[in-house]
Amino acid sequence: MTDTAHALSTSRTLWDLLARRADLTPDRPVLLQDSRSLTFGELRGRAERVAAGLYDMGVRPGTVVAWQLPTRIETALLSFALVRLGAVQTPVIPFYRDREVGFALRESKAEYFAVPGEWRGFDHTAMARRLGAKGVFEAYDALPDGDPSILPAPPSEGTSVRWIYWTSGTTSAPKGVLHTDRSLIAGGSCLAHALRLSAGDVGSMAFPYAHIAGPDYTVMLLLYGFPAVMFEQFALPDALEGYRRHGVTVAGGSTAFYSMFLAEQRKQPGVPVIPSLRLLAGGGAPKPPEVYHAVVREMGVRLTHGYGMTEVPMITMGAPDDTPENLATTEGRPPDGMEIRIVDGEVRLRGEAVCQGYLDPAQTAEAFDADGFLRTGDLGHVTGSGHLVLTGRLKDVIIRKGENISAKEIEDLLAAHPAVGDVAVIGLPDAERGERVCAVVERAPGAEGPTLEAVTSYLRTEGLSTHKLPEQLEVVDALPRGETLRKVLKYQLRERYSGA
Repeated sequence: MTDTAHALSTSRTLWDLLARRADLTPDRPVLLQDSRSLTFGELRGRAERVAAGLYDMGVRPGTVVAWQLPTRIETALLSFALVRLGAVQTPVIPFYRDREVGFALRESKAEYFAVPGEWRGFDHTAMARRLGAKGVFEAYDALPDGDPSILPAPPSEGTSVRWIYWTSGTTSAPKGVLHTDRSLIAGGSCLAHALRLSAGDVGSMAFPYAHIAGPDYTVMLLLYGFPAVMFEQFALPDALEGYRRHGVTVAGGSTAFYSMFLAEQRKQPGVPVIPSLRLLAGGGAPKPPEVYHAVVREMGVRLTHGYGMTEVPMITMGAPDDTPENLATTEGRPPDGMEIRIVDGEVRLRGEAVCQGYLDPAQTAEAFDADGFLRTGDLGHVTGSGHLVLTGRLKDVIIRKGENISAKEIEDLLAAHPAVGDVAVIGLPDAERGERVCAVVERAPGAEGPTLEAVTSYLRTEGLSTHKLPEQLEVVDALPRGETLRKVLKYQLRERYSGA
């Protein structure tokens, strides 16, 4: 991390961080979208005007404001306006509907709710009215506006809870995760430190800005003073024009994004799909080693993968100068200040980037151990070089006839099979065995779906122990995925195939 970036990482609040960056490079762009751009100075100035407009509406320090908005320049302006006011903001993923949105509004006790109106064929304003939301206002092309001279002083400390994020709810009801400005700055600093970017880079946000990755990535832009391209709707090949036009050097999001870029590259082997691209980076979902090797081999760029979650936006990250073996098989190393403890195989965390807990005090008490370490539910170990290796989830350990089987081990092996586009391995109830191993395979484009016999034969040749071989195979056109980082929704697969 450069001296300037290190100094900025000590900012007390996100507004302090933005103000210091705007003083340093006011005319340098920070956000690019289609033909529009916003400089660091404009982000500060316009966010203050939006803050004044919100203040005129009645928003005060500590007021809870929910927003469900797409990845858009206006969304960043609204969010930083709330930062300027010291309001408590609760971002909601724009793909969520009545059940999840209603839950977030009730649990957070939101007093205002910003929506995009009708977006991608869905009327968010009508949903907000249907849910009885308070203080509903539309924030898409137009934002509240006012005279900044009416504003109170910005927050002076960053340790109060001013952010409520929501877990994905892929396995249960979402949890309200409590963050501070300082925990988000710490998370973004980890990402910036690991990737070692420079002011000459151009990043990209192809994920929902309402995801925890939104502030994580934005902090990195503020620390290093480079811009990112925002994609309101991400789909390939349509989005490629935006990457090429703005000369994106760093792209990614999660494993699913790597696979999508690879699929585009394979349409014209040897012709760079994004000529300016030099690095793919991301996290949020397991990365099979074969995906890493395919990206490097076929796209000719580096790939660094990391480990994070809503509760801790960035835990570890691969660095561009790590060895290929570490980049392929580990999640990288933690930054200074992130403590990792392995207890009975479970990864536990303590550090400034860790959330303050949950809205529900009972969930908070359950999540932290007696020493203040967060229980992640992830299984793993730390290598002699300090790299973290994840081996699965506690709930992804399949117990067959008393033997523990890692779903991730089987998934990593099957990911290299030429007929497999993607795979999820799950445990299903079995009267005789306790659980049986089921592999759900998404067929590769243009490939015939493999048979169970072919899969087990392949795994045997790869050296997998006999007791770990799948006893059931399901071939699908597409695995069910969440709308944010495209994680596979294993609970849906368990529900679908438990009675098979």
